Formats: sequence, C-alpha cells, structure tokens
Amino acid sequence: MPKSFRRNRTFWVVAIQTAIVNFYLGGFGSAQSLLRADQGTSLTVAGLHGTAMGVAAILAGYANPHIAHRFGRVRAGWIGLTIFSAGLTLFVVSPPVFLTLPATFITGVGTSIVINTMLTSLSHHYGKAAEVAIPQANAISSVGFVSGTALIGTIAIFFPHLWRVGLLLALPVAIAVFVFGRNKDVDEHVPDIEGPQGGKLSGVFWISWIGFVACISSEFAVSFWAAALLKERVGSTAAISTVAIVALGTGMAIGRWYTAVVLKSFKLDTQLLTVIAVQFLGFAAFWLSHSMLISLISLFIIGVGVSIQFALASIRLIAFSDGRPDLAIGRTSLGAGIAIAAAPFLLGVLGDSFGISRAYIMVPILILIAFAIVKFVPSHAMKS
Repeated sequence: MPKSFRRNRTFWVVAIQTAIVNFYLGGFGSAQSLLRADQGTSLTVAGLHGTAMGVAAILAGYANPHIAHRFGRVRAGWIGLTIFSAGLTLFVVSPPVFLTLPATFITGVGTSIVINTMLTSLSHHYGKAAEVAIPQANAISSVGFVSGTALIGTIAIFFPHLWRVGLLLALPVAIAVFVFGRNKDVDEHVPDIEGPQGGKLSGVFWISWIGFVACISSEFAVSFWAAALLKERVGSTAAISTVAIVALGTGMAIGRWYTAVVLKSFKLDTQLLTVIAVQFLGFAAFWLSHSMLISLISLFIIGVGVSIQFALASIRLIAFSDGRPDLAIGRTSLGAGIAIAAAPFLLGVLGDSFGISRAYIMVPILILIAFAIVKFVPSHAMKS
C-alpha cells in the first residue's frame, strides 16, 4: 500500500484533539521554573508533577484495551478529552503543590487516553500510510504545543502570577471541536464478543519497548528542564527561558510535518535511526552552548530529531504485537508513563545534587540506548 492518504474527518478530529492536550503539555512542561517559583519548591518536588503525569499514563495504558473494547476508539477520544478538561480546570484553580499534583494526574490520564486513541485510530484507519498520517497529525498537534509554550511564557513576562490562566484557553477549543467535529452518524460501537485484546507479547516486542521508553525519556527530560539549563547557561529569566522553548516545539512541528514525507522512501527503522541521530547532534550542541542564539538553534534541531520518534517507535511496537494494536498501544502508554514519571524526576534529583548541567549527561545515554535497540532489533515486518 502506498504511503499516501487523504486528510478526512477522522484525521482532523483526532489531530485537533491531540493539539488541545499538547497545548497543555507545551505550556505546562516548559513552565516548570515558573511553577517552582510560585510554589517555592525544589527541582525534586517540582519533578513530581512529571511523575504524576507518568503514573497517569501507566494507568491509561492498562485501561486502553478495556476502554477501546467497551466504548470504541471514537468515544474513547471524547472520554479522554473530558477527563483532561476536568483535570486542567482543577490545576488552574488549585495553587498549592498538594493540589496541583492530583490535578496533574487527572489531566495526564485524559491526555494519555487522547494520545493512545489517536495512535490506534489512525493506524487502523490508514494502514501502511499511518507512517505518514500519524506524524502529520502530530505536526498539527505541535501547533498546540508551540502555542501553549509561547502563550504561557509571554503571560509570565507581563503578568507573572497569571500564567496558569492561559491554559484554560484549551477548554473552549475542546468544546468547539466536540460540537462541530463529532460525527453524529457514526455507527454505534458493538464490543467484540471475544473481549478486550490481551495475551502475552513477544520478547522482541519488549526489547523494542525498552527502546521506546528511552526515546520518550530523552524527549521529556529535555522538554521539562531545558528552560532550567538555559537559565543557568545564558543567565536569562525563568519567563524568557520558557518562551525560548518555543524553538523546541517549532522544530517538533516542522519535523512532524516534513520529516515523514522526506524520509518516506526509507524503511521504518532507517527513518527512526536518522531522527535519533539528529536529536543526538542537536543535544550535544545545546548542552555545550553558552550562547542564546546557538541554544535556540540547537533546541530547534532537537525538536526535529524527536518530532516523529514517538510515532515511529509506536508503529514498530504495533508491528510486533501480532495484530493486537489496542494492547500494543496500551503497553506503549505504560512505557511512556514510566518515562514521563522517571526521567524528569530523576533529572530533577540529579540537578539538585550535581547541578542541572551535569545531570543532563543522562540524556545522551538514553539516546544511545534507543539507537542501539532500533539498530539491532529490526522490524522486518514493516518493510515496504
């Protein structure tokens, strides 16, 4: 099947749903320095918000086959967006850390359900062309990520104590896409009489799963704490450093839209190895930089590198699942949850102990692990 596709209602609805949750991820992830300043916490305590999101992703991962079985993928996306909206509202109206942590957990559950549903829906809908469709849907979602980062950072510059309010802009967009994007004529979902997808997955799947975890860990370690490293290296304020992370999101958006098209003639594994290598080069330049301009360019390159790793690594896991995509994506969410829970928190702990610059040594190690697993555990099933 050729790697071409038509962007129909299914594509646009799931892409916009994912853009909404990425608006929050872009604003929230890059604003960790702002949150620390508001709450007066250490890097370690602030990193617990990433842990809450990770635990939420783990829960959503275990629930994914059951939600898809009971409600179908279309309704699952709307359920996820509803949970996300409730958690986001709680986060904005609850300033202290003992309330923002559970709010982050609730928001994370909804976010993961939306993202899991996007992967399985587009994979099922487009087949082989999903290798292009999923990254391009993620490119649209990156508009949300970049908008969230830019808006929250800008608000923080002019109104330092109101930056969280900007996150609420996700809610009217969520309502609008539900009212105008929902397909009222879709057939009622009938649960499979055989029950939710289950069973054991192969050893090759789990080895590749480790590589997936390494990819996501390196991405979230950078997105959560890049502003902190930038602040230390170039002496910028927390608000300006937050805005600067727009370069990362911009690289991700452009990479998701164009990289899959540029590399579509290559095998899936070659595509993934290429973008992992690009991420490594960008990170090396960012880590060594003491210049704002070089740092911004490096963050852009990192963004291009990580842009389609999540999509391609997820497609690899679906290929190793023996025809059980909902189960595979559930386990993918488990891996993403572990990565999101552990990487930002561990980097925060190391940052408190050794400084954020030395702590960042863990990132190239993760990148090399991901590269090695893709190189030595090829996904032959995904050859064109």
